[in-house]
Amino acid sequence: MPVIKPAQAIAESHKAGEDDPHGLGPYDAVLLSDSGGLTQFGAFLETLHPGSQSSRQHWHENEDEFIYMISSEVVLLENDTETTLEPGDAATFKAGTAVFHCLQNRSDQPATYVVVGNRAEIDVFHYLDDGSRVERKGRKRTVFNAQGEIVREFER
Repeated sequence: MPVIKPAQAIAESHKAGEDDPHGLGPYDAVLLSDSGGLTQFGAFLETLHPGSQSSRQHWHENEDEFIYMISSEVVLLENDTETTLEPGDAATFKAGTAVFHCLQNRSDQPATYVVVGNRAEIDVFHYLDDGSRVERKGRKRTVFNAQGEIVREFER
């Protein structure tokens, strides 16, 4: 059983202004499942900096998501509803349920939470802001606009 020490974990950061077409803002993530070599589900510790948003409001056809708050607070947007999440609070998003969601850090402190989700080989994510969607098959992603036209294809 691998033990993941913070200094050995795979980390990623996004700073303000770095290739951020949607203006989500800075965050830091510790990729726990990737660091442990897991493939069935993803788990990471994310820190969302003040004024940042976790993602565009979206929902997944084939992936469940789970969030557990560790420190500070965030505002959970679910469609038109806003709920403050504080340490110890959890939120769940069932695959195939069209509830558009994301987190916003409106506080003046970094907010840290754990995210866990299954890693479906095939998934479709839908976005509220512009009606676009992304279809993922393995590492290949195809982005469609609201009219169903292919905008971009890439691997990640």
